[in-house]
Amino acid sequence: MGGISIWQLLIIALIIVLLFGTKKLRSLGGDLGSAVKGFKKAIGEDEPAAKKDADADFEQKKLADDQQGEQAQKSQKDKEQV
Repeated sequence: MGGISIWQLLIIALIIVLLFGTKKLRSLGGDLGSAVKGFKKAIGEDEPAAKKDADADFEQKKLADDQQGEQAQKSQKDKEQV
């Protein structure tokens, strides 16, 4: 009763084809498909990056190593000045 029948959908599709043409609709479909593919690829690339950052101690260890290296350089400079 309140739904759209198949004949109404066919008439709407025919009007859209007549307004835009098949070439423009084909290019529009290709652009839409490549956009969806690019979006899926971008989402897929983020997941492995999240797994790499799962180690919570990574940054702390790196900072601790950097601080130890800086202290070693500072003590070496102090020895050279004496």
